[in-house]
Amino acid sequence: MSEPSEHEYKGPERRRSPHLTDELIEEIAERAAARAVEKLTDHAYRAVGKSVVEKLFWIVGVLCAGGYLWAQGRGLIK
Repeated sequence: MSEPSEHEYKGPERRRSPHLTDELIEEIAERAAARAVEKLTDHAYRAVGKSVVEKLFWIVGVLCAGGYLWAQGRGLIK
């Protein structure tokens, strides 16, 4: 094989393999699942809120246009 280069680390192995117990893995999975559910519900609430606000603006716009046309028909606005 090739010889080690000048910039290659030649000291003792410093990496350690993680020692995760089954309980720790389960806790990490539960936290991840809870966070995913929280993000999904937050996204759903935002989508519903946006839809409600858009409909509300549409209704207010129609009411304003109707009020304007009603006032103009009554001769209140020229």
